[in-house]
Amino acid sequence: MIRRVLSGLLGTLLLFALAGCYRDPSAELDDRSWTPQEGSSPQEEESQPLTSTAPLPEILSLPYAPDQTLDPITCPDGMQQVVGSLLYEGLFHLDSALNPQPLLCSSYTYDPNTYTYVFTLREGVCFSDGSPLTASDVKATLDRARTSQRYGRRLSAVSSISAWDGQVQIVLSGPNSALPALLDIPIVKSSSDADAPLGTGPYLLSQGETAMLVANQVWWQGDSQPTEHIALVETGDQDAMLYRFASHDVQLITADLTGTAPISITGSVTVQDTDTTVLQYLGCNLRREIFQNAAFRSALSMGFNRSYIVSAFLSGHGRPAQFPLSPASDLYPADLEKDFSAASFIEAVQASGYTSQGTLTLLVNAENSFKVSVAEYIAASFTAAGVPTEAKVLPWEEYLSALSSGEFDFYYGEVRLGADWDLTALLSTGGSLNYGGWSDETTDALLSASLASENRESALRQLCMHLQESSPIFPVCFKLSSVLTQSGVFQGLQSTAAEPFYSLSSCTVTLRASTAEE
Repeated sequence: MIRRVLSGLLGTLLLFALAGCYRDPSAELDDRSWTPQEGSSPQEEESQPLTSTAPLPEILSLPYAPDQTLDPITCPDGMQQVVGSLLYEGLFHLDSALNPQPLLCSSYTYDPNTYTYVFTLREGVCFSDGSPLTASDVKATLDRARTSQRYGRRLSAVSSISAWDGQVQIVLSGPNSALPALLDIPIVKSSSDADAPLGTGPYLLSQGETAMLVANQVWWQGDSQPTEHIALVETGDQDAMLYRFASHDVQLITADLTGTAPISITGSVTVQDTDTTVLQYLGCNLRREIFQNAAFRSALSMGFNRSYIVSAFLSGHGRPAQFPLSPASDLYPADLEKDFSAASFIEAVQASGYTSQGTLTLLVNAENSFKVSVAEYIAASFTAAGVPTEAKVLPWEEYLSALSSGEFDFYYGEVRLGADWDLTALLSTGGSLNYGGWSDETTDALLSASLASENRESALRQLCMHLQESSPIFPVCFKLSSVLTQSGVFQGLQSTAAEPFYSLSSCTVTLRASTAEE
């Protein structure tokens, strides 16, 4: 598990934005739902506290909004999802390398001729009330997910879902050999409370005088939970949540440390970064004559130092990437990467035959200061190499309007990709996120092949080789999401972006000895 230490802070001041507290408008470039994010070149080291250790809590506590639903299909982003990750499980979940691992699914088959999957459910799985998990429950959950705002686009290629004894059949409208990577959708008991449905996870919700999570005694994994009870502390708004965390009333929150609207907090904090699929990239307007030159585009794609961008402007909360696949993934073709060289960039621009046609404009949305800084750096790098470029900072609505109308040379974009690495919306002819107007038969064919092939590593490698040569977009980095915890409370906690408690069975929780486990 990749972790990073947040360092270089003055005293105990942390500047970060809570994931889910503010929905970054740039995430709307994504045709999937938004969750915490990802990043650059993290170090292989243990998370360390930012300040001296605070007194241990008497009981592990998480923030909770009692007036908001816990239904994982409709609940809001943020801490409700963290609580939900302890209540619910999916057919699969994504590991730290963003690979799907079976959870409620024990096995599956795929017929590439009919685009049909059949998933066999794991035997012996019960909901927290002791009732068995059924195929009908899975179908009912996925049917709701298909029409939901959170998962609707993700499941847009699903034609039908059927269920019978212990098996669920999903028929797609086209090929996708990586569908399991999209099926980390939490499954709930279809006949249970709509606002707090029953799940199969390690904890269940107890709503007595105070809300609390209680260890699920019929959890199918059979492992012991690190603590019998987790208190749910009411936090009515963002400020209340931050106050609770700063005062150690709650011990874990998630954060986007390079998001919009930075905020401050004090306390003894440990930071662990997790990989997600949020790509930041530079797009160009391929409808303009200057960008018809593939050699010029290829030169531009290597015209900025990605590692420097991540360390200097994203505080290390990113992974430099030259391809639209996360470097955390085993599918990323690291051997195809090229080293950055300012001198080589200048030579490549000159060799491309480029002649200046005036100053080019790089659009960036004003709401995120981190992105503005990156865009300004890239513009300066291009200018220094003889390609005059200036960053133009616009409010979100104006930024989106300019993209939609093609009124730009470059734009700095962000998109949350699916873990199946389907790049169709971003790069196919007429794709919904293809603002640059890229249209190329070879790209379209390779995109289709990457979804249809059972040898995804080879197919994606071929796609990346073509994208490197044609350079329709210039990937910059993948962002990182962060899990912030009170120092000294958790040992052995390994998190993913969707599951802060991913390594629950190997995690231990240290509480104040006199009242622990009351």
